[in-house]
This record gives sequence, structure tokens and C-alpha cells, in this order.
Amino acid sequence: MHDHVQEYYGKTLQSSDDLQTNACCTDDAMPEYLKSVLSNIHDEVMMRYYGCGLVCPELLEGAKILDLGSGSGRDVYALAQLVGEQGEVVGVDMTDEQLEVANRHVQYHGKKFGFAQTNTSFKKGYIEKLNELDLEPGSFDIIVSNCVINLSPDKEAVLKQAFELLKQGGEIYFSDVYADRRVAQTLVDDPLLYGECLSGALYWNDFVNLAKKAGFADPRLVSDRPISIDNPKISAKIGHINFFSATYRLFKLPDLESHCEDYGQAVIYKGSIAQQPNAFSLDKHHYIETGKVFPVCGNTWKMLHNTRFKAHFEFIGNFDTHFGIFDGCGTGLPFEQSRDQNDSSGCC
Repeated sequence: MHDHVQEYYGKTLQSSDDLQTNACCTDDAMPEYLKSVLSNIHDEVMMRYYGCGLVCPELLEGAKILDLGSGSGRDVYALAQLVGEQGEVVGVDMTDEQLEVANRHVQYHGKKFGFAQTNTSFKKGYIEKLNELDLEPGSFDIIVSNCVINLSPDKEAVLKQAFELLKQGGEIYFSDVYADRRVAQTLVDDPLLYGECLSGALYWNDFVNLAKKAGFADPRLVSDRPISIDNPKISAKIGHINFFSATYRLFKLPDLESHCEDYGQAVIYKGSIAQQPNAFSLDKHHYIETGKVFPVCGNTWKMLHNTRFKAHFEFIGNFDTHFGIFDGCGTGLPFEQSRDQNDSSGCC
């Protein structure tokens, strides 16, 4: 399957216009500040981009980031501007043609961003074999990936090795394609369906279980949307399966619990994160308005207190008294009907 993917992304596809479905391309509702970031990226890099929007979590200044499946380098160069000259972004990809494009423009982007020295680099390798690359365990603040993990034949290895490379309190923040059921092997073996980011998609519950097995005890769904397959021939093969593009964040925190437990805790967001002055969205079920007391479970408390977000919140309570399961705790299932974002009563 590696050979098929390398052929598809290295030779078959010459631009995003060559994709047969919309599974791997969407810039819907991209914030204005990110559009200005993308405007600084070389046209050739942009043309060879095949991802799902732009994977960009909050508070990146000075961070060290790893991009899994970095392709032509679009996201690496976007994130390089946001981490600043003191930060670093490393891209990993297995396709020579894509790496050639990315490496050709390293110096261009360093000058374009006004940096005295470049803060980007690219490595050739497989995202399920990160241990074979010269990457220091526990050295990355954030790992991102943009519609690529579904292309890996060993997704469990990807998650396990990502866990090893993250610092304590770090996170993997990534977009990918998921299915509402397990995909039949006959479809997985179809090179076109696999290359289009469809038949390699995990059944969402299998993904959640793999994430927990890798050490990410409480996967958080940030956003999701259904994918429409507007190609009649592909739809005829795979139309009985519903696909979703979804963004998850997985924190490396050693003491997260398997369920949302209530310790009588709450947080108050200070409104101090750039681009989110009025409210902070941790995930799809945590829209925390500025200045308002927001009840949280123990896991959410730790995701805010034991990570880079700590300085932007006030914390109420501790872990001295346990009150049982968090009241109103959701099922944790992705692709549920989204809560009203104005409802800030607290829900895990």
C-alpha cells in the first residue's frame, strides 16, 4: 500500500484539481488570520497540497511541532510563521516528489517570513516508523497531521510513536477521515479508494480504542462534518458507508481517567488567548465563555491546568472529594449533534 500511495501522491496527482472526491480538500470557515498566513506560502507548495483545511491549534509561539505526512510543506510553512523564529516545525513524508517541492522552498520561506535563519526542516520516512528517524523522544510540544493517518497501514504504530515523541502535557492535534462502520478489505485493497482517503479510514470506535491503547486516555473530538462523495463511480462502490472529516486532540497526560469524573471543579477563562477573546473552545463540547464559571470534570481540569493553557485560566477546586460521574456527561461518541455553542453549562 505504501507503493500505491507514493505513486498516487507523487505521480498521479499533480494538483488538488486531480483529486476524485472532496474527502481531502476543504478550507471551509478558515479564520481570516490563517488566510493571511497562507498568502505568504509559495504557489508551487500550495498547488501540491491535498489536506483537510489547516490543522492549527492555539498557542503556538515558540513551540516545537512535528507534522506527520507533511507533503509539499504547506502546513509546515504555515505553522512556521505561527511558532515564530524561536519555534521549530519538522515535516515527515515518504514521497520523494512531495519532499522535493517542500525542500526547494525552505530558504524562500525563511526570507519571506523575515527570519534570520529558517525554522523548518523535512525528513523522509514513514509515519508508522518514526523511531527510525533522528527524532528525540519527549521533545515535541505538538504533533499535527492533515488527512494522512488514514493512509498508513499501521495506524496503531503511528499513535504509539507519536505518544513517545510528545512532551508531557503535549498533544497530537489532527484532522482525518473516519467511517461509521468498518470498511471491507476488498475496498481497502482498491488503490483509488485508498488514495482518495476513503477506504483507509478507520471506523471511529476502532480509532478511539487505538488512541486509548497508545496512551491517550481521553480523546477529544474538536469538530466534524460529513463528507459527500460527488463521484458517481466511487459512490457506487462505497456509498453504503458514511464518511466524516473530523479533528481530534489527544493529550499526553499520565493520570487521565477512563471516564469523566466529578470532583466539584470549575474553570474561568481569562479571554487572553489571541483570536479567542470571547470564548475558548477546548473541543466540541467545551465552549468556555470569558469570565464565566464553567464546571468541568477532572480530565478537562487537567487538560487545561497541566498543559500550555494553564496561564489563561483560573482554577476552582481540587481532587479531594469525588462526587461520582460528571453530571450530564456525554457518551464521548463523535459525529453527534453538536451542542448549542451558547450553552456553557459544562459537559464532558
